[in-house]
Amino acid sequence: MENALLVGLSRQMALARELDVIANNMANVGTNGFKARSARFNEFLMPVASAEGFKGFDRKLSYVIDKGTPIDLTQGVIERTGNPLDVALRGDNFLVVQTPQGERYTRAGSLSINPRGQLVTQTGQPVMGEGGPIQFGDTETNVGIAVDGTVSSNLGTRGKLRMVRFDNPRGLSSDGANLFASPTPALPAGPQARLEPGAIETSNVKAVIEMTRLMEVQRSYQSIANLMSKSDELRSRAISRLADQQA
Repeated sequence: MENALLVGLSRQMALARELDVIANNMANVGTNGFKARSARFNEFLMPVASAEGFKGFDRKLSYVIDKGTPIDLTQGVIERTGNPLDVALRGDNFLVVQTPQGERYTRAGSLSINPRGQLVTQTGQPVMGEGGPIQFGDTETNVGIAVDGTVSSNLGTRGKLRMVRFDNPRGLSSDGANLFASPTPALPAGPQARLEPGAIETSNVKAVIEMTRLMEVQRSYQSIANLMSKSDELRSRAISRLADQQA
């Protein structure tokens, strides 16, 4: 009886994890450059009985174990904005931003200039150029970004956006504020790296698919809850009848 409850509990924990992933995806449907994640699970076989008096071989129980939440790196839809500081990255490249925890990476290309004259992301992190943060003076105008990442103003070239790539981009971990951290050093994107000025890459979350997954997970969770309730009821009846027999 307890085995059935433990198997059901492992499945419920997996479904709760998947529900968290779906909820995060849904919350970021409108987040520029956001990359969806999915939940993956493996079967974990565990032996049950170990006494030597059983007639047959011990059977193994099949539990559910979390395998991770891989990232979906498919390109989001490119939308034109006309803002000269907006950039949409093509391919598998990332922008580099500076945070108190060190360098982080993002696909969110909706940029602006903060009061200190720095080129920053929507959440205020300085965007790194090949020579460091890109800085503007109070009197500079006509700021624009070229397809190769070159940033210029009425005073000429001010720097070039640093774009990077990764040998294993699926190993990136989310670090909040639509940023990613990498366990391995980033690689230069190379001279072939291109972006689209005056546009942004939208989230690649497919809302209809996520809503369908949400309903499936909720139904599965309820089904497992009902199974565990019936199993617990059956155990209670068995204990009650055994007590009656002994009396």
